[in-house]
Amino acid sequence: MRFGVTLAAIAALSAPVASPAKDSASPVIAKALADPARADAQADDARRQAAALVAFSGLKPGQSVVDFFPGGGYWTRIFTGVVGPKGHVYAIFPAAAAQYATKSLPALQARGLANVAASVDPAIITVPAPVDLVWTVENYHDIPNKGAGEAAITAVNAAAFAALKPGGLYVVVDHAAPAGSGLADTETTHRIDPAIVKKQVLAAGFQWVGESKALANPADDHTLKVFDPAIRGHTDQFIYKFRKPK
Repeated sequence: MRFGVTLAAIAALSAPVASPAKDSASPVIAKALADPARADAQADDARRQAAALVAFSGLKPGQSVVDFFPGGGYWTRIFTGVVGPKGHVYAIFPAAAAQYATKSLPALQARGLANVAASVDPAIITVPAPVDLVWTVENYHDIPNKGAGEAAITAVNAAAFAALKPGGLYVVVDHAAPAGSGLADTETTHRIDPAIVKKQVLAAGFQWVGESKALANPADDHTLKVFDPAIRGHTDQFIYKFRKPK
């Protein structure tokens, strides 16, 4: 399995709509976002709809979460405050994408976050004990690229399923492609048809929970490459949540 987008690109591709309501974040999430250690990232929180997305994930203090393909660690650095000292965050780069961890992984490890284990996984997702949440943002569309194909998607979804506790949640966020396009655009415009994602994840044994429209953008017609200045940072994104059966 190989991934076709650089970490720099992944870090740049979050799509905003209106800022979340002031009361939308729980005190736990608000405190995590306000952490002075995140001062360098806080200007991006509204654009990424961070409060709304973390609230939608259902992540709670004391829980464990896999941030799959964490890029520069934006979400990992939020999760560390949400789960707190009794929780744990696994920031995992799959071995097939190890080249993208060269700079960002040492930087994330150097932060010394006590409840974070950041690593390149020899497999796809390996955790010492089942987790409450597997989370991936703007990475799913890259999984089949450069010849990896749908088999790579099947492997990632199976790894997410195996890593979760019964009842655990799997959240997938990505750039929407035109309806019915399947995987046709994953390596061109770097988008994916939401319907194919739902179909693939359900086929892995997950149950559908629901979706959030926090990153929806009706003005995006799904035809432009996500790096195009006309849409970059404002793409229409789907946010899907699935559950491993109890």
